[in-house]
Amino acid sequence: MSPFRPRGALAAALFAVSTPAFAHVSFETAQATPNSTYKAVLRIPHGCDGKPTLKVRVRIPEGVVAVKPMPKAGWKLEIAKGAYVRAYQVNGETVSEGVTDIVWTGSLDDAFYDEFVFQARFTEAYQPGAVVYFPVVQECEKGTQEWVQVPAAGEDPHGLAAPAPGVKIVAAANASPVAQKVGALTIDQPWSRATPGGAKVGGGYVRITNAGPEADRLTGGTFPGASRVEVHEMSMDGDVMRMKPIQGGLEIKPGATVELKPGGNHLMFMDLKEPLKEGQTVKGTLTFEKAGKVEVEYAVRGMGGEAPGAGEHKH
Repeated sequence: MSPFRPRGALAAALFAVSTPAFAHVSFETAQATPNSTYKAVLRIPHGCDGKPTLKVRVRIPEGVVAVKPMPKAGWKLEIAKGAYVRAYQVNGETVSEGVTDIVWTGSLDDAFYDEFVFQARFTEAYQPGAVVYFPVVQECEKGTQEWVQVPAAGEDPHGLAAPAPGVKIVAAANASPVAQKVGALTIDQPWSRATPGGAKVGGGYVRITNAGPEADRLTGGTFPGASRVEVHEMSMDGDVMRMKPIQGGLEIKPGATVELKPGGNHLMFMDLKEPLKEGQTVKGTLTFEKAGKVEVEYAVRGMGGEAPGAGEHKH
């Protein structure tokens, strides 16, 4: 009899959860980049209520393809294949079906720790900011442990009793944003910082070069989830650093490069409807007096992704 059941019946295929254990099943590497091959090292830290683990089942989510599990000495390896909801492009080829489930069968005593490995590829279905969850079930000598809980939007996964192990999709660390040319202006590396929950403002930063014979002005822009975008300056008032809007916009003189950065001139995203999350790529616009409206993409970095200036106004 096949050890698998239809993908839509995952919940029915899993048995009752045993008493929650102290350590969760997790991946050794919890981050990956879009359209990349990922080596998944699944860590099994214990059995079920002191009993040995006899099977480890992994469900492969939609949008994860080219799955190849690694055989494990002393364990029987089985896979199930099925059709994907839609086709994906991988290295120029169309892929419409593949591995949907992996099962290792053997024995792992509760006193020991072990790892189960497979290779997979995250398709374009997952972009920076997404978290991909892999439901895992341990079948033990007595009882089972289901690691299948997925946090709701805004919910802390650490608060779940039996969370599914997840992989966060992040922008490639060595990715160099392509400078964008609009007339005489070159717009380079727009970015923002992640904001804490409940924050109503965010900061935008960018480098702009004017190669033309005439000055231009950055007057604002648009940003999803913000009521407006303002150009602000930082200045010292005695020993106090103050921030205020730049009336008429920020001038970019002929032949000059201006950099909006933490602790200096910057953009303010006002009345944010939801927090910015590290790894996101957010599309917005910049508005110039002469160049007009320009579409840009902000890469959202961590709250400490850039070294702050001595008197930085944090967003």
